[in-house]
Amino acid sequence: MLSIIQAAGWPIWPLLVSSVLAVALVIERFWSLRVQRVLGRGVLDDFTAQIQRGRPSPEALAAWETQSELGAVLVSSLHALDRHPTCSEADLRNAVETAGRLAAHRMERYLTALATIASAAPLLGLLGTVVGMIDIFGSQAPAGSANPAQLAQGISVALYNTAFGLIVAIPALIFWRFFRARVDAYLLRMEAASEQLLGTINALRRAAT
Repeated sequence: MLSIIQAAGWPIWPLLVSSVLAVALVIERFWSLRVQRVLGRGVLDDFTAQIQRGRPSPEALAAWETQSELGAVLVSSLHALDRHPTCSEADLRNAVETAGRLAAHRMERYLTALATIASAAPLLGLLGTVVGMIDIFGSQAPAGSANPAQLAQGISVALYNTAFGLIVAIPALIFWRFFRARVDAYLLRMEAASEQLLGTINALRRAAT
């Protein structure tokens, strides 16, 4: 591996940094986008059952809020009622939607960086290719004879950087699309859960009046 890096020349170093960063981002997103971390386990059922029995305790609300992203969105409905007990159904929905957008932003964290690596890696590989071609043309002596060592070095730089750029870009693109699809699926399930909760809360409010 070290011999390949040496043969590829200095243009491969940005690609190596990009590959390490991409691996770190993929591991972090796998950890942060676990089902347990985003949707929790039985959060909607527990939360709905609790509010039907009465006002949850502050400790219970704090636990739901930190347990999962869905819990934070659901708890935002009660926080909105605490601030404005007589708020309309539209205002309550807006508060929950705002919390949902914040949750979406947290789930999409670092995905832009991963997409940037997927887009930039081929360009960095192309840069290495250009540098290698320059070395190849530089190996041509004025008399028309070529320096074999410099010619081989130029070919190595060109080919290794092209290949490594694709090796970095293809997995980064695959994982970006994978995480993008996972976030979209989570948001759909969170939206459905929020609608169900809002229906329950509004029904309880109407029954109490």
